[in-house]
Amino acid sequence: MNNAFAMVLLSTAALGFAGGASASPTEAAQAYTSANQKAAVDYKAARPKCDSLTGNPKDLCIAEAKSARIHLEASAEAQYNNTLGARTKARKTIADADYDVDKLRCASQTGNARDVCLKEAKATLIAAVADATADKKVSEARSDARDDKREAEYGVAMEKCDALAGPAKDSCTATAKYQFGK
Repeated sequence: MNNAFAMVLLSTAALGFAGGASASPTEAAQAYTSANQKAAVDYKAARPKCDSLTGNPKDLCIAEAKSARIHLEASAEAQYNNTLGARTKARKTIADADYDVDKLRCASQTGNARDVCLKEAKATLIAAVADATADKKVSEARSDARDDKREAEYGVAMEKCDALAGPAKDSCTATAKYQFGK
């Protein structure tokens, strides 16, 4: 098993959940259950292939099988929950699983090559976690900015209504409140 296989599994899961955002709760739950079952079946199919190996190759094979399972399960959970926090958590979980695989790949090396490999693996983990965290912060900042802009636009609309009197003012105020969800 290799990273290409894991990426194919992850891509398949991502494509399978592409329409999940608009799915009904029942469909989303079914997709989530189905993805978890697929992850378990794929793991159970991949795991016995590792038994014929010994030492580090066996450990690496098992780690890759677990990583592929984690990729599918984390993606399914993020899609099911459909929140920014869930997607960030999934990205971090996947990064941790990839790091575990990378550490085992490095274990077969010796000396400076192993040290460099471990540093690269750690740097990749840190970068993935930092990207996930940064993306979450950017998304939250954009949401806050959108809310601030909407509130400012509401203030402008209400100020325009203040220039009016009587029923025209009441109508303008009601329209502004409706338009801005107040």
